[in-house]
Amino acid sequence: MAYVAVKGGTKAIEASLNLLNYERIKAGKIIEVETIMTTMRSLVDQVMSESSLYSPFLAALAIKQAEGSMEEAVFLLRAHRSTMPRLYHSEVIDTKDMFMERRISASFKDIPGGQVLGATTDYKHRLLDFDLVDESFIENEKWLNTFKEALPVIENEKQLIHYPKVVSYLRAEGLFPTYELNNKNPIDITKENIQFPIERSARLQILTRGQTGAVTSLGYASLRGYGAIHPTVGEVRYGKVPIHVHVPTETSTDIEDQYYIGEINLTEVESFVPITAKDKDGVDELQFEIGYGACFGKNETKAIAMSILDQCLEHPEVAFPTHDEEYVLLHIDTVESTGFISHLKLPHYVTFQSKLDAIRNVKKEKASDEAN
Repeated sequence: MAYVAVKGGTKAIEASLNLLNYERIKAGKIIEVETIMTTMRSLVDQVMSESSLYSPFLAALAIKQAEGSMEEAVFLLRAHRSTMPRLYHSEVIDTKDMFMERRISASFKDIPGGQVLGATTDYKHRLLDFDLVDESFIENEKWLNTFKEALPVIENEKQLIHYPKVVSYLRAEGLFPTYELNNKNPIDITKENIQFPIERSARLQILTRGQTGAVTSLGYASLRGYGAIHPTVGEVRYGKVPIHVHVPTETSTDIEDQYYIGEINLTEVESFVPITAKDKDGVDELQFEIGYGACFGKNETKAIAMSILDQCLEHPEVAFPTHDEEYVLLHIDTVESTGFISHLKLPHYVTFQSKLDAIRNVKKEKASDEAN
C-alpha cells in the first residue's frame, strides 16, 4: 500500500486542538491525577499493562490527558516509554515470593495455605449502587475506622506467609513434569523485529502487552471451539513482587549483592491443560501442561485468557485460528490495531480519486460501445 503526503490545513488543525481543549475544561471541573490513581485502579492497571510501563502516576496522567480513552492513553504512554533510557535490567522475579493479596484455585477446593479471596467483585451483585451519588468523606472515614479496628494485628513478620505455587505440590507428587531451568536471555520485542515462528519469551511479551479486550476475545474464541484448548485454572494469584537490579560493574548473583528498587503489583495465572502424550514406552497417557499468564496490576480476566492463548500457540494447529501465531500476535496490540484502523480517517484523496477515474473510464468505454 502506498501513501501520498498532503500538506496544508495548519490553521484548521490548530483550531481543532483548541476546540479539543475547550471540550475538556468547559464544564469547569478538574479531576486530579491522584484521584484517578486511587479511584480508577483497574483502568490504571490496564493502561500500564498494555503500555508495558509500570507507573501508576504516568498511567493516570495519560488517562486524564486522553479523557478516559483507553487507546489514546496507551498510545501516549507507549510514546513516552520510547523516550526513556534503559539503565538496568531487573533480576529474574520468583513469584513464589509474592506478598499475596489474593490467591484462589479452581482446580482444588482445599489448597495448602487455603484460598485467599482478597478484594474482588466476583461475589458482588451487579446492581448500580446509587448511594455513591451522594458519597461523603465523613461517612467513608467512619467506615474505614471501623474496618481498620476489626483487622487482626500482626505482631511480627514471621506471621506473614509466602505461599508456594499450587503446581509445586503437584510436581512433588510426580503428577506434573519438571523442566530444566532455562536462563537464556529473552528476546526483547521492543528492540527486535518479530519473525515467525518466534520464541515463547517473545510470545508472552506480546500477549501481556496485548489489548485486554482482544486477548480476552481470542481466549474466549478458543473455548468456544475455535481452538483446541480448554484448561482448568490451577491458580490465580495477585500481590506485590520485589524488584532487584545489579549495577553494571557487579557480577555476583548473590541476593545480598542485589539492589532492591521497589515492588510492583502483579497478576499471575497458571492454567492446567490436559494433553495426550507418549510415555517412555511409547504408550499414550494423559499428562498436563501449564498455560501461563501474567500482567501488571490486577487484571485476572486478561491473565487467564493469556494463559489459554499461551498454550494454543505452543501447539500450532492449521484448523484453529487461535493456534496461529501471526493471526493472534499481530492483531492484539492496542497501538498497532487502533492506529491502522484510525489511519483510515486521514486523507486518501489520491488513491480514491484514481479508483473513481478508473470507474469513470470503464463507464465511458461501455457507453461508447453501446452507442456504436
